[in-house]
Amino acid sequence: MADLFADDSAAKAAQGAPSPDGPLADRLRPRALDEVVGQEHLTGPEGAIGRMVAAGKLSSIILWGPPGTGKTSIARLLADAVGLRFVALSAVFSGVADLKKAFAEAKEFARTGKRTLLFVDEIHRFNRSQQDGFLPFVEDGTITLVGATTENPSFELNAALLSRAQVLILHRLDEEALSQLLDRAEALAGQPLPLDDYARAALVASADGDGRFLLNQAETLFDLGLEEKLDPAGLARLLQRRVAVYDKDREGHYNLISALHKSLRGSDPQAALYYLARMLVAGEEPLYVLRRIVRFASEDIGLADPQALVQCLAAKDAYDFLGSPEGELAIVQACLYCATAPKSNAAYKAQKAAWRSARDTGSLMPPQSILNAPTKLMKDIGYGSGYAYDHDADDGFSGADYWPDGMGAQAFYEPVNRGFEAKIAERLAYWDGLRRERQAKD
Repeated sequence: MADLFADDSAAKAAQGAPSPDGPLADRLRPRALDEVVGQEHLTGPEGAIGRMVAAGKLSSIILWGPPGTGKTSIARLLADAVGLRFVALSAVFSGVADLKKAFAEAKEFARTGKRTLLFVDEIHRFNRSQQDGFLPFVEDGTITLVGATTENPSFELNAALLSRAQVLILHRLDEEALSQLLDRAEALAGQPLPLDDYARAALVASADGDGRFLLNQAETLFDLGLEEKLDPAGLARLLQRRVAVYDKDREGHYNLISALHKSLRGSDPQAALYYLARMLVAGEEPLYVLRRIVRFASEDIGLADPQALVQCLAAKDAYDFLGSPEGELAIVQACLYCATAPKSNAAYKAQKAAWRSARDTGSLMPPQSILNAPTKLMKDIGYGSGYAYDHDADDGFSGADYWPDGMGAQAFYEPVNRGFEAKIAERLAYWDGLRRERQAKD
């Protein structure tokens, strides 16, 4: 194990000073925390990382954020800032043997007073048992763990591991931060990018918040040695736009469907259409989105506009018939219809209340008067006796009591005064008045 104690200055130099022939993104990697762009809420004097560095004490952390936002750079700089040995692993390429080796080496260094920062990229890729393997070494101080993930830690990481680490959220790089990266790239290259102002703005927009992608695109433009400045159309012909980050079984999926649902509920057809487009353009299964809109038609519109559910089911039939992309217009129509329809969750609330009451009341028998009597015995014991046939009443309403004995009348469904439900509310009030009148006479 003697080589573990060697101070490999060449390796350190290589780590701190990238090769001049390396990728532009590596050559522009920040050398200090104050050079990290777009994450000042963490790295600034009042940020969690800034405070840790000022105190000279680093706790285990999970860096959660989109690709290309500086997670790896921050981890490296943290090790330097608090004087820890830096070791990096990727959960994509590492296994149990790599972890055991890293832990063993960290223990040896700890005996000499040198603590280790173990950086684990894509930590969510480790399974639950592998994640549990970190716990004893984090608890006894053998390692300070810095994990990086693009996925929501609440879903992907063990609760036990999360309880021992602070989750820090990195933001998607905004236009200002991305522009700073381009300025640094031009300064390093000693020349401006061959772009007019509009093309430069288009290049920044194409990065979708990913600094590494932006710098890779800039490097391609420098390598081409163009003499004429490109406009946005010329830039588009040369470079491919970055595909939006969207995993259909991960957090991006749930964030967008939540945004779509709440935009529909908020009666904002423009925002709803935007989130619908975000999902479909990124490759979401159209029928999944349509199923959610159908559910919305019942949950958030209901009888305020009974046509909403009809429109959604018609859109499903149209999509089944036409497929993509033609059938997607029917989904757009259903989306816009629901966004602009009057809203009511009265049916949704009624279902919840009725289901709860059914569970609570168990097996109460309905009144005998409204039970069928297909046999003589059932007639003899009173089934169907005294049933008031509503159509025999002049106004088509008997006002009978349909609730089980021992259970008073309940009000599960309370329509709102919007859309078609306003008329339903009038009918219910009318029938309630008749019922009270007839009960008073009885």
